[in-house]
Amino acid sequence: MKTIILAGGLGTRLSEKTSDCPKPMVDVGGRPILWHIMQLYSLYDQNEFVLALGYKSEIVKQYFFNFYAMNNDLSVNLQTGETIIHQRELLPWTIHMVDTGLHTQTGGRLKRCKQWIGNERFMMTYGDGLSDVNIDELIDFHCSHGKLATVLSVRPPARFGELKFEEQRIDSFMEKPQIEAGWINGGFFVLEPEIFDYLEDDKTIWERSPLERLAQDKELMGFQHTGFWQPMDTLREWRYLQSLWESGSPPWLEKKVTHELLV
Repeated sequence: MKTIILAGGLGTRLSEKTSDCPKPMVDVGGRPILWHIMQLYSLYDQNEFVLALGYKSEIVKQYFFNFYAMNNDLSVNLQTGETIIHQRELLPWTIHMVDTGLHTQTGGRLKRCKQWIGNERFMMTYGDGLSDVNIDELIDFHCSHGKLATVLSVRPPARFGELKFEEQRIDSFMEKPQIEAGWINGGFFVLEPEIFDYLEDDKTIWERSPLERLAQDKELMGFQHTGFWQPMDTLREWRYLQSLWESGSPPWLEKKVTHELLV
């Protein structure tokens, strides 16, 4: 199953780190947060990614194009041009890097990736948030209910979009309400290809009309997660993620044991 990662925004709320690089390339523990997100999926054998690029896309492309050279010992023979990369640990990732426009909104970036998805079920997330969600359980939950969309639902600060539930079905979606938050959009999705019908053009904001309409059509379900979840929107949040890495046990890289899902 392919995973689309939205990695093209300007990252203006983290301007201290994003003036020279896109936010998904901001380091946490010496690796871009994008690498950490991909490692989470890879823990569950999800290894094919579509990166929806925009702002400073060349930095993302250069990172992966030179990945082994930049992350391993290297010998270069300038007489012959021979290059030897030493002690490299091969990653099972296939990465499609797609330019989706500098000012394209989230729904527009998703729509521009349609040709890479075809008529298959896929996953989607943002390039600036980490979680210890069990990806296997997220997929199993999505397959169990037969709806078009599943979103990871979490309980952080009230500045994120609120989800209202009728049992596990989401009856309404409201982005960044000015009220006390309950369950909110955690940014990890499992989606059916029919969701592309809810996307119009580059100006479409995924978190507005598409998710609102999916909820109204009773096609949006929430996978409630009470474990670790943390976005990286501010310098303070970056420092928190950095401290978790330095602790030696970053929760997002600890695979959770799958248990039988009750629905």
